[in-house]
Amino acid sequence: MAVPSALRGLMVAVEAAQRQRDEARRRLQSARQAQMAAQGQMEQLQAYAHETEGRWGMRANVTMAPEVMFHHYQFMDRLGHAMGLQTTVVQDHECRVAQAQQALLQTELRLTSLQKLTDKRHQEIEKAQARREQKQTDERAALQYLQQRKGL
Repeated sequence: MAVPSALRGLMVAVEAAQRQRDEARRRLQSARQAQMAAQGQMEQLQAYAHETEGRWGMRANVTMAPEVMFHHYQFMDRLGHAMGLQTTVVQDHECRVAQAQQALLQTELRLTSLQKLTDKRHQEIEKAQARREQKQTDERAALQYLQQRKGL
């Protein structure tokens, strides 16, 4: 049976919605990977800061020149600043992931709606076809009955 034009249009819309959903999935996956990379960098910075503090803590009994201490504190301040910047980057990526999840949800809802509408229209077409066939069967039966009555 040929696909009616109304149903054909819906099928095109479903295919477009599927492509949009697939693209939204790819964007979400990309956003998650970027977030994981940013989080990994943050963890590296934290581990390095902890390791550096640990090394300086072991030298507590050793006398240090004020210049060395000044450079250490300056370095730790810069490292703290870098961690603060990376925290902002991680939060930004978390927002991007949330937005990508929302976009995917919207495309999935649209696709589901279009699929349900397509199914409903398909059922309506099948019911109309069944009614037409039943009507034809009834008309043939009525004609046969009339022909049999005339023949008697």
